[in-house]
Amino acid sequence: MKNQKIIIALDGNSSCGKSTYAKRIATEIGYAYIDTGAMYRSVTLAAMEKGLFDETEAPPIEQIEEVLKTVELNLRFNPHKQRTEIFLNGRMVEDLIRRMEVADHVSYIAAISSVRRKMVEYQRKLGEEKGVVMDGRDIGTVVFPKAELKIFLTASPEVRAIRRYKELIEKGMLVELEEVRLNLEKRDHIDSSREDSPLKQADDSIVLDNSEMTVEEQMVWFREKFDRLRTEE
Repeated sequence: MKNQKIIIALDGNSSCGKSTYAKRIATEIGYAYIDTGAMYRSVTLAAMEKGLFDETEAPPIEQIEEVLKTVELNLRFNPHKQRTEIFLNGRMVEDLIRRMEVADHVSYIAAISSVRRKMVEYQRKLGEEKGVVMDGRDIGTVVFPKAELKIFLTASPEVRAIRRYKELIEKGMLVELEEVRLNLEKRDHIDSSREDSPLKQADDSIVLDNSEMTVEEQMVWFREKFDRLRTEE
């Protein structure tokens, strides 16, 4: 695989640090970073703005599918903020989709087969030329089952809750740690038990428990795995 671009699939539960890690990897090796979670969050936001979650946590799938027909997503790199931002029907929603109210509903949206099919089709198109780092729940199992490097990221529930809580507080959102913990517990259950593309470790993925690791320590681990792969014939 010398000098050939590959696909790096990074899967794991919510708040394991997947996005931070994937962005760092992509920056270091000059690959494109694709945040698949942002896609599902954007569809969730579209459904919320239509009022579908006003009276229920599980609106009829037919209503979600009607909203899905109107959804157009684009990813653009913002050089000023040094980040990739997602646009929903031409509107930048990168910050809106990170709110707790969106997180409360995204696992329901992500479990709908028609939503997953549309998102997976889009994700595969983005990875056609390879040279991408893509994080999500089913990248190594469904989206790119033949990805050359698959990483399954994990961390303890306690560590994940604290990380997510600190992230939201830093963004100025008023949340309680227990609220965050319960949200993660709920999302874990939905993500791992849904019928369509449940979260699970690919047989050929490498597990990395980063509960007690800094990002730099994780990068040392990644460089060793990436360099070994690149030197294989």
